[in-house]
Amino acid sequence: MQTFRRVLACALTLTSLAACAGGEQDAAVPSDPPTAPQTTASQGVTTPPPSASASTGGGPRGSASPSEASAPSAGAAMPRPEQAAVALEQIGEADQPVGLLWGPNGLTYAIERPGRVVPLGGGEPLLDISDRTTTDGERGLLGAVFSADGDWLYVSFTDTDGNSRVEAFPVSGGQADPDGARELLRVEQPYSNHNGGHVALGPDGALYLGLGDGGAGGDPQENGQDPTTLLGSLLRIEPTPEAEQPYAIPDDNPFADGGQGRAEIVAYGLRNPWRFSFDRETDELWIGDVGQNAVEEIDRIGLADLPGANFGWDDVEGDQPFEGEPSDAFVSPVFTYAHGPGCSVTGGYVYRGQALAELRGAYVYGDLCEGAVRALTVAEDGQATSVDLGLGVNQLVSFDEGPDGQLYVLSLEGPIYRLIPADES
Repeated sequence: MQTFRRVLACALTLTSLAACAGGEQDAAVPSDPPTAPQTTASQGVTTPPPSASASTGGGPRGSASPSEASAPSAGAAMPRPEQAAVALEQIGEADQPVGLLWGPNGLTYAIERPGRVVPLGGGEPLLDISDRTTTDGERGLLGAVFSADGDWLYVSFTDTDGNSRVEAFPVSGGQADPDGARELLRVEQPYSNHNGGHVALGPDGALYLGLGDGGAGGDPQENGQDPTTLLGSLLRIEPTPEAEQPYAIPDDNPFADGGQGRAEIVAYGLRNPWRFSFDRETDELWIGDVGQNAVEEIDRIGLADLPGANFGWDDVEGDQPFEGEPSDAFVSPVFTYAHGPGCSVTGGYVYRGQALAELRGAYVYGDLCEGAVRALTVAEDGQATSVDLGLGVNQLVSFDEGPDGQLYVLSLEGPIYRLIPADES
């Protein structure tokens, strides 16, 4: 009965994109995710998620200690999110938005899950591939990013057969040419969930793609710990869409020269990475990895320590044993929390904007089921603290970072918000 309630909820609501990520073998979540509180301007309060646990960051091969990784630069103030008075300003609305893009032409675009990339405020779509994708299950247009020179749009989506694809579309005159698309990657998906799908350019200029373990529940194909498959991994490639080969492999990818893994993989052991980001000041990578039925996790790792990193799924779920045991070989989560109203982490960004001084250096994230906007700080001893910023967004599916470092919060129901000081609301 509980499984039926979960499947029915996924069919009737848009939360299947992440909240139904676990598949049939997950413990049931509420048939209707809790309604988030109304968007308000309020003082942050120090109430971490239910059963929140602090865990130190770490990684293989001598990665930086928590104190080294989280220490502020000389003269920088520590973030004080508990003192932040913040609000959400709605700047637009889109059809199931999952991300934002800032174009070389100065326009801001919404990435719509049904298959379009559209300018906020109206106008012709930059791209429309709605006839090539589907929103069944957790599928759809899941990510997009411009190349550094703005000449290409790299798009991550699931095709009508349900398989993950990354294609490069040439951009000219404010339009992406669908007829000139070049396929970079195609990955067969065995199930309709755990597609991941986020793409981003890293500080090294490479293109990063997060892929989930392939779906169902409990990783039945054991993809998380199998680097011979691209599933359950973070991929890193150097696109060359105009060349004979569509991409090159960075030399320091752990399996670049062959061996027991796919050359495109830079790290593995992920369940369903739903949004990852690079800190624009430290280059550290932060990942929100959706849990199975008990624990949600946030990971942090330095760029130099990333090649070959193993985040542990499905031996562990967050910091807890799942089908194995914790190991020193795994990257420990920087933060975990138990299901409680939260059930599906939405990864965010380290805030580096100027408008909210108390948040500078804090990692802003949320949960699709709970809807609260939270800020995570990590002390020099590795102790992590999550602060509720007093803001609620129904179906909080994604965050994005503007060119000026300001943060945006997206609801799968349509509204798109900017995080602002409360006295400006």
